[in-house]
Amino acid sequence: MPNQDTTRRLRLQVISQDITSFHGLQTVSTYDTTRSNASVANIQQAYQAMLTQQQAETEKLALYRAAVDAARLAEWEFHNAVLAMKEVVRGQYGSDSDQAQAVGLKKKSNRKRPTRKNLVAVASQST
Repeated sequence: MPNQDTTRRLRLQVISQDITSFHGLQTVSTYDTTRSNASVANIQQAYQAMLTQQQAETEKLALYRAAVDAARLAEWEFHNAVLAMKEVVRGQYGSDSDQAQAVGLKKKSNRKRPTRKNLVAVASQST
């Protein structure tokens, strides 16, 4: 048997086939083995542990998604509050004030004026 990479998840199809095999084994009344890891009791215990861990994962994933949503909304609320504060600073102190520059706005006097680009007319020669 090759080395198993237990850091990756099994495909859902593989798990589904394993569950079907386990349910099928429960119909075999004469199954008996000396291998402890292949015993019906061990398989039943592993199956219950898998179901418990999957349920815990699902619950934590739901909590994680809720936390992500709450954090995203809090970030937007903070961003909108900062934008409102910048508008207030611009309104109270003016666009060219040191206070406006202190909150991250660019002073109006420091802005470059737009320059007009002269278009060079290319004369087409027709002969």
